[in-house]
Formats: sequence, structure tokens, C-alpha cells
Amino acid sequence: MSLDKNTLVKLKNVGFRQNDKWLVRGVSLEVKKGKIVTLIGPNGSGKSTTAKIALGIYKKIEGEVEKYTIKVGYVPQKVSIDWTLPLRVSDFMVLTENLKDEAINEALSLTGVIHLKNKNLGNLSGGEFQRVLLARAISKKPELLVLDEPVQGVDFTGEIALYELIKKISDDLKCGILLISHDLHTVMSATDHVVCLNGHVCCSGSPLDVAKNNEYKALFGEQASQILSVYEHKHDHVHSNDGDIKQNN
Repeated sequence: MSLDKNTLVKLKNVGFRQNDKWLVRGVSLEVKKGKIVTLIGPNGSGKSTTAKIALGIYKKIEGEVEKYTIKVGYVPQKVSIDWTLPLRVSDFMVLTENLKDEAINEALSLTGVIHLKNKNLGNLSGGEFQRVLLARAISKKPELLVLDEPVQGVDFTGEIALYELIKKISDDLKCGILLISHDLHTVMSATDHVVCLNGHVCCSGSPLDVAKNNEYKALFGEQASQILSVYEHKHDHVHSNDGDIKQNN
């Protein structure tokens, strides 16, 4: 992988070993400004481990991590919250960050949940909470955004809307995104490069190239490849800001 001025983080043959077992090994990838790199793979394939290597959370690793920015936002797969606490969205935004009200409003507006600013966190839907998590992650305008399963607990329609939002965030903030997903066909329209993991890199490339790869088919089944082809062929509409679906000409 050639390095250019737009590179934010670069992993070179990285691996992480825990309890005498390699959780992931031999992974190389590069995230650039304005680009979305998606990690897919079955449960236990090393997706979250790879993301934590990129973030620098795991220190004792094999290989190299070259990071070219310290402006990083992160949405983890699991967030521990005491839902009995009367915690408003605005309170949650400043739990670990010193943010001005203007930055909070801008982030909540970008993710479409400014109207929830004074609402109790425990009263949010799954999709609303994921949007608040995204707002919190982008509140300081990161150059690199790492999202670990950012659509969990959301129905299919909500997933599509969230992935379109992630694409909008990438476009508006010009940030690079490392995205972990369980589902390739719903992210394909908003991702530039896919890395398929199963403890190592099985295959990588454009979403369509990965879907045609035999190792991808072996992991997810022939049907997954067909679903992706159908989705790519039939994605002939756009979602307007008011939620309406409009057919492309």
C-alpha cells in the first residue's frame, strides 16, 4: 500500500494474540480522508480486535500501525449505561468530553436528533440512540471515525437510513471511516473498500468484487452474493430529507 497525504491510519500485517490464541493475524489496510473502509466477517472473526488495533487500544501487537492523526472518534460495539439514571442526551454528550453547546447542537443536528437534546436517554429508540452515539463521536470533528456495528438494534429500514447518514458524515466532515458491519449488502452503496475477515484477511476489494469472491461465498453462502447483486441492481431511488423515497430518472 502506497502512502499519500490523505492517509489517516495504516495497518501492516497486524495481529493480536490473547490466551495463547491469535484473535486476528496478518491484516493490512489503509483508511484515507473521505473514504469508508468496511470490515465484515462472521462472529469471532477479529473485526472488533482489528478496530481496537487501529485505535491503539491493543499495544502488544504483531506488525505495525502507522497513525497520522490524533483526531479520532469512536463508537464501540457495546456501551455500558445505567438506564435507571435520569440522563438526558445533552448530559450524555458531555460525560467524557468538554463540549460547548454550539458543538453539541451541530453534532446532534448533523445526525438528525437535535429535537432529542433534552430527552431522557432511556426513552430513546434503538435508532435514536445510535444517532446520539454517532453525534457524540463526531462532536469534535474527527478526521478518523471508527464505528463498531453502528446499526445494531435497528430494523432494516433504520439500517439503510443510518448507513446513508454515515455516508453524509463522511462527505460533510471529510473524515475517513473504519466501519464494522455484519451485513455487506446494506453497506455497499456507502463503502469504498471492503476487507473480509475470518481471523485473517480472506479477501478485500470493492463490495462487488468481494461478493463474487469464493472465500466470501464460503463464509456467507451463495445466497449472500446473490442478495448483494439484487440490491445493487435495484437501488434505483434516493431518500429525501423529509423521508420520502424518490425514483431516479
